[in-house]
Amino acid sequence: MTSTSSLAPEIIPAETYQIDSDEYDSDQERDDLEDEEYDQIVIEAENGYSEEEMKRFTKQLKECGLVNFLRDYLGPGQEGEMRSLRKLLLGFGIIPPNPLRNISTPNLLLLPFAKIALSRILRRRERLSNVSTLEDALRLIRDSKKIIILSGAGISTSCGIPDFRSSTGLYSKLQEEGKYNLDDPQQMFDIHYFKENPQVFYSFAKQIYPSNFIPSPCHRWIKMLEDKGKLLRNYTQNIDTLESLAGVEKVLQCHGSFKTASCLRCKTRVPGQTIEPHIMSQQVPYCGSCRTKRDEEINRKKEMKKGKGKAKAKAQWDDNDDDDSEEDEWGGGEPGIIKPDITFFGQALDSEFDQCLFQDREEVDLLVIIGTSLKVAPVSEVLTHIPHSVPQIYINLTPVYHVQPDICLLGDADSIVNDLSSQLGWDIPPPIAITNGISNLSSTSTSDPDSSGHGKNGRGDEARIPIPVGVSISPEEGEWMSGQGEASHIHLFRKKGYDPMDQTESNDSSQISSTSTPSGLKQEKYQSQSNIDKVDIGDAHDGYESDNDDSPNESDNDNDDRPVKRSRAE
Repeated sequence: MTSTSSLAPEIIPAETYQIDSDEYDSDQERDDLEDEEYDQIVIEAENGYSEEEMKRFTKQLKECGLVNFLRDYLGPGQEGEMRSLRKLLLGFGIIPPNPLRNISTPNLLLLPFAKIALSRILRRRERLSNVSTLEDALRLIRDSKKIIILSGAGISTSCGIPDFRSSTGLYSKLQEEGKYNLDDPQQMFDIHYFKENPQVFYSFAKQIYPSNFIPSPCHRWIKMLEDKGKLLRNYTQNIDTLESLAGVEKVLQCHGSFKTASCLRCKTRVPGQTIEPHIMSQQVPYCGSCRTKRDEEINRKKEMKKGKGKAKAKAQWDDNDDDDSEEDEWGGGEPGIIKPDITFFGQALDSEFDQCLFQDREEVDLLVIIGTSLKVAPVSEVLTHIPHSVPQIYINLTPVYHVQPDICLLGDADSIVNDLSSQLGWDIPPPIAITNGISNLSSTSTSDPDSSGHGKNGRGDEARIPIPVGVSISPEEGEWMSGQGEASHIHLFRKKGYDPMDQTESNDSSQISSTSTPSGLKQEKYQSQSNIDKVDIGDAHDGYESDNDDSPNESDNDNDDRPVKRSRAE
């Protein structure tokens, strides 16, 4: 029997949020089994955990999270023995892949597969039945004390910073322009592509560089929650540092930022303002010390090539070896490239992300997701890896259906948080202009004579500004509309009197706000009412389905997947 101590190092906080649950198809494994072997597995499952036991395990997994669940399950039992992972997997209806299917396979070998399989179960979150209305959203925000805010590019678009995935976002622009000859626009943020072609990234980096931007009402709303002692932490996917410019202190930039930059070769970190001139002039910045070292190597090789006879041949042979090692180490790119400390595809998130989430999941009492389509893992997995009993509010322009937030507030995010605050009697702080952009977030300066690195005023020439950074729809101009039936948790904030039906050429009600109605929802033309109107809310044009293709309101009984006897093929 494998000891608990031997498995403990295998179960770490990072496993909770960075498991790929799409790489294994249990249904395919079941279909590939011979009938006799399948029936043996069915009998083994029937003699294993009962349905009541599996319900308790499911609840424990969804409340405690993957790491804590496995640590508890694999702990020593009353007789000092560890429980079987195979028995647990079969109880969930999960058949191990062929190399791990032998009944004698130890827990240690099954553990990596079990993490993947259980992570998939965690993604099957049901909406809470006791929260769905706009009043519920207001109550939750008012009464919660430990709120996690998960924010994305949608809260910065009103500041003039483009998002990435919308029809008018950065990726669409890159694809339309076609001047970079990219197979996929996301290559712009691929670390391997960057090492080989850094000039491509730096040719457009100034478009997303946070220079002279003013935090939006959403950024300032997060600051307001922090000032009221309600913010546990703001996890932002954005790299623009506008949360920090708004004064938010409890912020974790999950994908890094332009605040600092590092040399890919020697790992030396410098303030972001050091490379700001290169970004603005669309030039690739190089590390000075690495550049000097590289020049010395080139000169040394030139001297070696001047040799005669065998010495010359050997020098050339050594020189080729050096060139190969340099190319292998830097992916074919020039050594000493300085890259902003933003996380590219192909790079792991900082361990601080895992540790903070592992800690915060024990305290959070409300999750608010705002301005993100939740398409980039592992940040998108946060929703399913905090306790499933914690209420979730989703604020975005369009809904998504691959996750199950309890309340969806749709429309312009700035206008929504402004209206919520107005109804709660709260005031969002006024905007502050930071005239020198990202450079003021750096701890040191290489260009400013002031050694503090904060400019003449010591805080980046901060000033209250008369420029209005407003919202599209004020509380006085707006009204809420609510979905019906299965869409009763969806609420749309719009201008009073706006009728999307008037935007079509016919009376066909199949289009609402340029979106289509999801299957299973009754289509009814709404009528204006005194408080909250009812309307069928459309499908998200930018979403995608979950890996198990469950309908949004399908019963979450994981035990329905347990193996059952099948008829033998004739």
